[in-house]
Amino acid sequence: MKKATTLLTALLLTTTWVFAQTSTQTEKPITQGETYSDSLASVSVHAYSVALDSAQYVFGFVNQQTVDVVVTIFNPEGDKVAEFDGPARGKESFQFDSRAAGEYRIEITPFEKKEGRYSITLKLVEAVAEDPAGRVNQLMTEYSGDDVPGAAVLVMENGEVTFQESYGMANLTYDIPMQEKTRHNIGSTSKHFLTFGLLLLQEQGQLSLDDDVRDYIPELPEFDHPVTLRNIVTHTSGYREFLNTIAMTGRNPSTDLSQEQIINIVQRQPELQNVPGAEWNYNNTGYALATEVIERVTDESFPEWMRKNVFEPIGMMHTVVRHSPAQIVENRSVGYEPAKSGGYKEVTDLGGAMGAGGIHSTMDDLAKWIQNLLEPKVGTQEMITAMTTPDTLNNGHSSGYGLGLFIQEYKGLTHYHHGGADLAHRSMLMIFPEIGGAVVTQSNFSNFNGSIPNKIADLFFEDHLKTEPEQAEEDTTGESEEFAYDVEQFDALTGRYELSVMPGFVLTFSRDGERIYTQATNQPEINLTATSDSTFSLVGVNAAITFHRNEDGSADSLTLHQNGHHTAKRISWEPAPEELANYTGRYFSDEIETVYTVALEDSSLMLQHYQMEEDLELSPGDVDSFSAGFPIADVAFVRDEEGNITGFNASNGRTRGVFFEKMEE
Repeated sequence: MKKATTLLTALLLTTTWVFAQTSTQTEKPITQGETYSDSLASVSVHAYSVALDSAQYVFGFVNQQTVDVVVTIFNPEGDKVAEFDGPARGKESFQFDSRAAGEYRIEITPFEKKEGRYSITLKLVEAVAEDPAGRVNQLMTEYSGDDVPGAAVLVMENGEVTFQESYGMANLTYDIPMQEKTRHNIGSTSKHFLTFGLLLLQEQGQLSLDDDVRDYIPELPEFDHPVTLRNIVTHTSGYREFLNTIAMTGRNPSTDLSQEQIINIVQRQPELQNVPGAEWNYNNTGYALATEVIERVTDESFPEWMRKNVFEPIGMMHTVVRHSPAQIVENRSVGYEPAKSGGYKEVTDLGGAMGAGGIHSTMDDLAKWIQNLLEPKVGTQEMITAMTTPDTLNNGHSSGYGLGLFIQEYKGLTHYHHGGADLAHRSMLMIFPEIGGAVVTQSNFSNFNGSIPNKIADLFFEDHLKTEPEQAEEDTTGESEEFAYDVEQFDALTGRYELSVMPGFVLTFSRDGERIYTQATNQPEINLTATSDSTFSLVGVNAAITFHRNEDGSADSLTLHQNGHHTAKRISWEPAPEELANYTGRYFSDEIETVYTVALEDSSLMLQHYQMEEDLELSPGDVDSFSAGFPIADVAFVRDEEGNITGFNASNGRTRGVFFEKMEE
């Protein structure tokens, strides 16, 4: 995955050991500071043991040199307590706490029976920190050091900063560490800054959120239903999402994109994807349009207007809006992702992000921003209330999203928050208004662990949070206690199930001996643990499955419990190769001026585009419908009255129903 460390530990001379390759291997002891190198065969299980006292924190990593590995941790009783399966190359990090003294086993297996070389390093073993600050430092171990992308953490209590620390490197090329003055790309966390600006203009009488967006951008198409400013900032407009749309064209998302070009994307859209206000569908297009509205109303550039009317009045003197990936921003952190060959790869920012993202800020400035949200000196309390009140959809249901912020309850406390994910940077800002608390994390590494902000909140706000029943053993993966289950019963549940909320996204359930597992479209396999004869938890993922069993033990549908409850229906269509041949050909979309080829290769239907590194396999769903991956997750073929295939509609979640017409051969 990632990692290194700057926690104060003794520097040990690193020793490298090389073992002979065997398909099965006895446990080999490993100690802090040692590195072992070896090769995995497709059926290998390599095991390492470490003797631990109780309440010790362990951090290490496997350098995946030429093979993707899965790391599994077992306690002295032989129970699995954690599993790590991240990037295919580079560092696969692991960390866990010992709850009992004894020998812990670290198993390394190849992902999907691949083979190749790896090395394992046990970097740190120390007592579990007892104070929140020390524990946060342990959580941040993998982002600490002078050779890894870094991160920053800020905690506020009663409106004041009580913890702030920077880790790792802001720039690996020039050996610049993360510091208090580092400007972080906060990505989509920028959205509520824009809505704050809109509300300032509304307070001044220069606009209303209930105005038609065409009052300000008249060149936008007039659809059957008006789209308001409120619709575009609550993700209910029905417009295509521009980043997902340009991804279908094969265009690199980091290339610069002007607001005029984003308007052109909407102009080419034949109809709205939904009636405005009818459904919530996360959408950066609306925020790009809102940026244009602010510029036209104020007759100033968005970065300049925000500087003079928002940032400087609040005292945020080190915060800027980056209008283009080419703009120089002093003291900014550079983004990184794992490189296929190991190490890290430098990554630029998204094009066209201004408004939807684009803000670069320091941790000190973000603290000032939070203080103003808690007790506004700039703006009004009515504005903050509007931002933090969930929008109501046309059917009367709450969307859970206000004006640029998610509003939820966390362990008994109201909190509003927004994350950010540019191509590499990761951001989270969480505010708990009832206690004047906040947690902010920033990182310039694409694989930053998104569960860390909640863990930090648990550490610092423990006295204010409702406790939850403690899970058995090390709670590193969120595993549930295993139910005594006859895995042969799972055969009746195996098969493919398509999510109703996201056509084309298919969950495939399988059994391999005693192992039961699932695999989502274009994602790795994930093991399942039975919690009853119809409910299963996903190992290492905060999610669960409930099958709706029939009397014979089979199921026609299921519910995925992850960020809500989502139904999926069993897929029964299994087309023969000769049927698949009917779908082959070249298809052209006039809307996005793009051509895709559908080809039959080795009994599989493949979607091809000259810009894609790899072809996408089309997996059958309902009749004439197939699932793929990104940038096209769902392909629904269209037939004429005679039954001839005339084209297909392509979707990828935020952009839906882009029509591709079949070209004459």
